[in-house]
Amino acid sequence: MTFEVHAQGSVHVFDCFACAIHRMAPICEHCRVQILGQGVDVDGHWYCGAHCARAEGRVGIVDRV
Repeated sequence: MTFEVHAQGSVHVFDCFACAIHRMAPICEHCRVQILGQGVDVDGHWYCGAHCARAEGRVGIVDRV
């Protein structure tokens, strides 16, 4: 049993959620970790958290608990 994920004009076919998550997860532009939880999107750039966003020179970004 497979399922399709439609994203950004492309169709991806997977047979398990774990594969879909790992294939579709964005990558932090600072530390290069896969973002599997809540990341930070700053002007179209993805970071795993505020620390990495600030390390890349982004200002005004704070983590929320």
